[in-house]
Amino acid sequence: MDTQVLTTSLFLLVVAFTIGITFWASRQTKSAADFYSGGRSFSGFQNGLAIGGDYMSAASFLGISGAIAVYGYDGFLYSIGFLVAWLVALLLVAEMLRNAGRYTMADQLAFRMSQRPVRTAASISTVVVSIFYLLAQMVGAGSLVALLLGVDSQTIKNLTIVGVGVLMIFYVVVGGMKGTTYVQIVKAVLLMIGSALIVVLVLAKFNFNLSDLLGTAADNSGKGEAFLQPGLQYGATLTSQIDFLSLGLALVLGTAGLPHILIRFYTVPTAQDARKSVLWAIGLIGVFYLMTLVLGFGAAALLDRSAVDPLEGGNQNLASPLLAEAVGGGEGSTGGAILLALIAAVAFATILAVVAGLTLASSSSVAHDLYKGVIKKDQPVSEHDEVRVARIAAFVIGAVAIALSIPAQRLNIAFLVALAFAVAASANLPSIIFNMFWKRFNTRGATWSIYGGLIAAVGLVFFSPVMSGLPTSLFPDSDWAIFPLNNPGIISIPIGFLLGYIGAVTSKEPAAEDRFTELEVRALTGAGAEEASQH
Repeated sequence: MDTQVLTTSLFLLVVAFTIGITFWASRQTKSAADFYSGGRSFSGFQNGLAIGGDYMSAASFLGISGAIAVYGYDGFLYSIGFLVAWLVALLLVAEMLRNAGRYTMADQLAFRMSQRPVRTAASISTVVVSIFYLLAQMVGAGSLVALLLGVDSQTIKNLTIVGVGVLMIFYVVVGGMKGTTYVQIVKAVLLMIGSALIVVLVLAKFNFNLSDLLGTAADNSGKGEAFLQPGLQYGATLTSQIDFLSLGLALVLGTAGLPHILIRFYTVPTAQDARKSVLWAIGLIGVFYLMTLVLGFGAAALLDRSAVDPLEGGNQNLASPLLAEAVGGGEGSTGGAILLALIAAVAFATILAVVAGLTLASSSSVAHDLYKGVIKKDQPVSEHDEVRVARIAAFVIGAVAIALSIPAQRLNIAFLVALAFAVAASANLPSIIFNMFWKRFNTRGATWSIYGGLIAAVGLVFFSPVMSGLPTSLFPDSDWAIFPLNNPGIISIPIGFLLGYIGAVTSKEPAAEDRFTELEVRALTGAGAEEASQH
């Protein structure tokens, strides 16, 4: 009972603090620019913290540490993929997108193409990627709260998912980008402090000898040396090796196409700040993913196998909170209860921050691209109306995410995020790269690339073992799996690029070379970006 009171108090404190931030930010949100991009008022350091807060999701904190606890070396490959992906974002996307001076990914595409088809395609892709990512966060929230309340009730998990959905809608509707950004900054600081505390306590158990930690983890895993070597999850068969390559491609290329990351580049005043924010984010995220190594192997070394291995009835998404309880003194101890409550509150803050960013990205795209750019193309739209539509879209997207999250609770959340990355890399990245670097790219190329990559990625997932055919599938009692891989990236990413190329070269639409030149100058120098952002 004491543990539950402590946990509930910390939860309520975190939620109350974030609600307070949101109300404060709502008073600063007076225009569409404030709602979409926080008035471009954040420094490189602030935006770097916010990007870290947006990126270090529940999938990272809960899912990756759980994957390492169960699969050892192969689980850590998620961390490597997520980190390396930032090099693609830094070198190809960050500065050039900021210099385009717009609110959404579609603005950059529509600058030199037909507005309606491109904005429609980009908006649909943004919403689909965001919902995949939202599923992971909300599934994590359900597992977390059920653990803390000491119940395994499906009703409690479902109610938690609904509660998180209501909160994320509130953050976006009331606080806009400013509120969301400050919530993400607070969450990033809490997550780094909480993770560092658990890492130090885990290493102290092994006299700060990493070799002892890894050895104990290998022994306790029941897999021996294989736990520390490649191949436990990926590598046993040719199919699993290809699956790993597919996962790696999606992780490395997906970040540069994630809508909630892309919109963060529009919140800084200059291109220099965009570069600074990515460099701060890389440093922060790099340190964090190194800590997941200790968290994951620490869970393998110190926890009972049945607590984290799904094949033994455990829940790998709970490895980090259970590890916090173990290093604090174990179940029933005051120290264990305090640390469990602390880490759970941090994880909950993580979930709230990420779902707010995702909902803001998708609702902004619906309002700015679909409503203003497509539905009201030939009519003037007031900023007030545009923001009102974004708020309505947040309600709808939140409701869809809640409805889909409830049946998705059996899936690993790191894996769900990998699917979002695959869709982003297949649908969004090809069109962004082609648009910025290829003069002949045109409207048909953009729409074929986005729709083709999107349909390929989602379609392959639907016909994969993720959906049916295995005990761990979404529908374990059915079997329509005809695609053998869990990760579609190795097929869907080339399809996205190929269709973009074919669509462009077969179209009779003349390439708008003067617009490309203007976009190229703006992307490389930032000239004219501020004026463009006002239109």
